[in-house]
Amino acid sequence: MNIILLGPPGAGKGTQAGILVKDRGMVQLSTGDMLRAARTSGTEMGNLVAGVMDRGELVTDEIVIGLIREQLEAGGSGFIFDGFPRTLAQADALADLLAEVGQTLDHVIAMEVNDEALVGRIVNRAKEAAAAGQPVRADDNEESLKIRLMEYYKKTSPLLGYYHAKEQLRWVPGLGAIDDVAKGIADVLDA
Repeated sequence: MNIILLGPPGAGKGTQAGILVKDRGMVQLSTGDMLRAARTSGTEMGNLVAGVMDRGELVTDEIVIGLIREQLEAGGSGFIFDGFPRTLAQADALADLLAEVGQTLDHVIAMEVNDEALVGRIVNRAKEAAAAGQPVRADDNEESLKIRLMEYYKKTSPLLGYYHAKEQLRWVPGLGAIDDVAKGIADVLDA
């Protein structure tokens, strides 16, 4: 089973992906994690990624799709796409890739949250990290979140209509307790 977790920054996608990895043995494909791993891998793709990143350039969709292809071809018991796709062009590229490797996209789960709650979550996450002596993410503040939300609404939110039209979109309330959100996602996957 392959799924996409969609939602604005701070919606809890990473938290819920971690639960799915633990409970269902799925593989989380986080583009950020894949890029960092590829950069240090020494593979041909890794060297390409390292060169692009070292020059301070943005990694192209083609490179990201190449990294995802490597992961899909390595196998697994289902994939969670976390942080990808972010645009309609990336959604089309992912659909093409899945078809090429003989896989399907089973569900797109949109985590429904409101902006005010997101601000509270992000500010709280930063406070908790600081109190625990952990590093605070540079973008875990209200000003950065507002910029990230604008990017989400401009580039990523059109995916909701895209996947709705394909009858793959399922909504899950994302503001409850972590376990309640996980149950909502499990209900979608088990339906």
